[in-house]
Amino acid sequence: MIIQFPRQSVSSQVRAMNAANDLTDFASSLPAVFPSGCHFIGNEPVRADATLAVLDPSTGEAFAELARGDVQHIDAAVAAARSAFEGAWGALAPMERGRLLHRLSEAILANQERLAQITARDGGKLLAQARADTIATARYFEFYAGACDKLHGELLPYRAGYIVMAERVPFGVTGHIVPWNYPTQIFARSVAASLAAGNACVVKPAEDASLAILEIAHLAIEAGFPRGAFNIVTGFGNEAGAALAAHPGIDHISFTGSPGTGSQVAQAAAGHHCPVTLELGGKSPQLVFADADLDAALPVLVSAIVQNAGQTCSAGSRVLIEQPAYREVMARLAKRFDALTVGSAFAQVDCGPLINAKQRDRVKGFLAQAAEDGIHVAAQGTLAADAPRGGFYQVPTLLGDVPADHAIAQEEVFGPVLVAMPFCDEAHAIELANGTDYGLVAGIWTKDGARQMRVARALRCGQVFVNDYGAGGGVELPFGGLKKSGYGREKGLAGLLSFTTLKTIAVKYE
Repeated sequence: MIIQFPRQSVSSQVRAMNAANDLTDFASSLPAVFPSGCHFIGNEPVRADATLAVLDPSTGEAFAELARGDVQHIDAAVAAARSAFEGAWGALAPMERGRLLHRLSEAILANQERLAQITARDGGKLLAQARADTIATARYFEFYAGACDKLHGELLPYRAGYIVMAERVPFGVTGHIVPWNYPTQIFARSVAASLAAGNACVVKPAEDASLAILEIAHLAIEAGFPRGAFNIVTGFGNEAGAALAAHPGIDHISFTGSPGTGSQVAQAAAGHHCPVTLELGGKSPQLVFADADLDAALPVLVSAIVQNAGQTCSAGSRVLIEQPAYREVMARLAKRFDALTVGSAFAQVDCGPLINAKQRDRVKGFLAQAAEDGIHVAAQGTLAADAPRGGFYQVPTLLGDVPADHAIAQEEVFGPVLVAMPFCDEAHAIELANGTDYGLVAGIWTKDGARQMRVARALRCGQVFVNDYGAGGGVELPFGGLKKSGYGREKGLAGLLSFTTLKTIAVKYE
């Protein structure tokens, strides 16, 4: 079922709602811009027969609804994307694609407060972080807007009488399965790159955080995107997501999520020989040597695990400390953890709620097992007195002297839990750092320049930060992992190239 948009422009409605701070008014106003319970297909809201309740992680209460997508909705979205790729979108010159992406970037910035409010309400992300995420989302579209007409091919030397060209061309229709922890950023980092390369897109956001992505789709209409350039089908991963991964009309899949689900996506895509980019999380270490500048390191060590309540694929969830500095670093970390407060996404606190009850219970399960096994709790934050009782909260927790082979030191907890362990020398530090199934990001804290390079090159991961920790880094920096953290790269020009394939054209002229 197609539902007509209201005649008032999206931006004018957005500006009016930005002026309202009352959360009740905010929640009730959502359908005025985005019709509740609808997909976004071919630039139109499409009603679904079934819907899902959207819960506010800060309160545990429902405040909106999503369309529950199925195979038919995915079919419609893929058909709309194929029509766009073979029609108006595919006919655009790269320069024109770039202009549209840039307009969308500007529209996101113009509506950043409303998008941040939606992100905070929908996913429990602290409002300050949601604002930063919105700015980063706009930056992805800005970055790839400037890259649209920079996709150069090559002339290849060959036999006499031939001109041979290797041309970078889009795959066609790409699928994007987006997680809930950084919904707009991860949407933008793959969709903006894919659009810049000339593909049309079908997106399946996480059922726990879809609303801001749907709002961005509406801004794309005002920016002038032709019908079907990108389409959004909401719903459960095992329904809409599975249908997207297995759809024979999809030419490339980008997935960010858990290793288990990533394997399922890759297997489904393999059924129609579809290439896949997988970003599957991590158990990222920060290595603190005795000569490190602790005043610089300590706030970063804390923020790298507390940011987004630890629900970050590149969270610095392990801190490895050289033995001579271990006691001092732990004492200073403990002091910082003890001072942390947890509360609503809209409160002045250090950490917001986890995304849902299932994730909260999972984190608590890891901590309960650690307690049963005698692992020492070095420090914990506190729950704010005014935190809503129904929210999905977990206080930040620092664990000390954690055995390297314990589950909480090996598996991705995806919560505000930092495990600490000592190391005796450089070789031991590298062994511990590389001693998990993951390989996404690492941080190294030392003033020794030679050690910086030795250790950085020895670590088996996709990104290394020295005397800093970027939690994934900037838009310009290629991002991805090794081992269980996945394969392929997003961000930067490497991310753009991943949405293209090479076509060789050989011309015999004599």
